[in-house]
Amino acid sequence: MTTPSIQRPTTTAFFIQAAISFGVSLAAVAYGIAKLPVGAWERGFLALGLVFVVTSSFTLAKCVRDRQEAEEVTNRVDKARLDKLLIEQDVFKPDGI
Repeated sequence: MTTPSIQRPTTTAFFIQAAISFGVSLAAVAYGIAKLPVGAWERGFLALGLVFVVTSSFTLAKCVRDRQEAEEVTNRVDKARLDKLLIEQDVFKPDGI
């Protein structure tokens, strides 16, 4: 019999790092767009910034998804506990007997 693996939620530090990474990459692309008409170096900077935006966007999306899944598992466990408690209660049983 195998035991189900427990997925650990992402740490707050990793989540913050992903958000900062996304913000920095977005600012880099905005700066690159502002300097676009100059030449090849600026266009290369824009391309590099765009790659960074895409990769950090996927990382940030993964962090958000993982947090939502962790909350969903917690909610399921709480619901299962409540269902078990309600099933165990016999509402037709008199209190004094």
